[in-house]
Amino acid sequence: MRVLVTGAAGFLGSHLCDALLAEGRHVVGVDNFVTGSAANLAHLKNESRFQFVEQDISEPFDVGKIDFLFQFASPASPVDYLEHGIDTLRVGSIGNFHCLELAKKYNAGFLLASTSECYGDPLEHPQRETYWGHVNPIGPRSVYDESKRFAEAATMAYHRYHKVDTHIVRIFNTYGPRLQLNDGRVISNLMKQALLGEDLTIYGEGKQTRSFCYVSDEVDGILRLAASNEHLPTNIGNPGEFTILECAQMVQKVTGSTAKIRFAPMPEDDPKQRRPDISKAKALLGWEPKIDLETGLKLSLPYFQQAVAAERALRAGQ
Repeated sequence: MRVLVTGAAGFLGSHLCDALLAEGRHVVGVDNFVTGSAANLAHLKNESRFQFVEQDISEPFDVGKIDFLFQFASPASPVDYLEHGIDTLRVGSIGNFHCLELAKKYNAGFLLASTSECYGDPLEHPQRETYWGHVNPIGPRSVYDESKRFAEAATMAYHRYHKVDTHIVRIFNTYGPRLQLNDGRVISNLMKQALLGEDLTIYGEGKQTRSFCYVSDEVDGILRLAASNEHLPTNIGNPGEFTILECAQMVQKVTGSTAKIRFAPMPEDDPKQRRPDISKAKALLGWEPKIDLETGLKLSLPYFQQAVAAERALRAGQ
């Protein structure tokens, strides 16, 4: 099987490439490095079953016959999609259409990496796939939220009108090795600050909640969904719910940090609560996460220690 992964140099995309190769697939990775990192794929340099193509999927492209396409191309962290807002909208619309056309052309399976951001600042808790969301369509975060909501609509249209074998995963907060140190996400922010000995930044009073899924669990759920017959969106995330303050305290425990906690104003449209209902994934895929937050943070610690050491060296050289 020849599989295409867009956004292959990203955090999740690169882990997905590894998992597919471990299954014996031939993998074509595509990325334009707007937010991805070549370092995430460096270990595949001599892998004969891996081919990399530097490409912006918002421009027409064709990598030849494929059997399955994983559409993971998009800025995904607040820092990245707020900086690259237009690119985010383009990749979720024009780029996604290009990918769907490839899947249609080669009669390939297709999986869209969507997001829990489709639920916005939810009024339903926990969030089920049937919930339509509470999203500000013109706020700062809308460049990401609406690009994914539109991508879901386009994906379902190709399934309904062109019979493309599509799948949609709604990904909740995911963390682990290769998460960018400066991407503004909760785990990377807190781990970086703790290891640098800086105050840990908490927005608002830290009472807003998130659910954090370790990357190996997330990829396992995604691959199970890709192999299923389900076409409607499916939540893949860890239902363990933590306040941001509790997360910061867990980071302090795992890193041994004695840094203080600093409170800052809440960003605009920041969701107050986020937790997946994974009843569907359990029943349909036999999937549920295995790794709790403390264990996942411990597994991630060596990577963050190495990344912070590189950051220190960079700062020292300036």
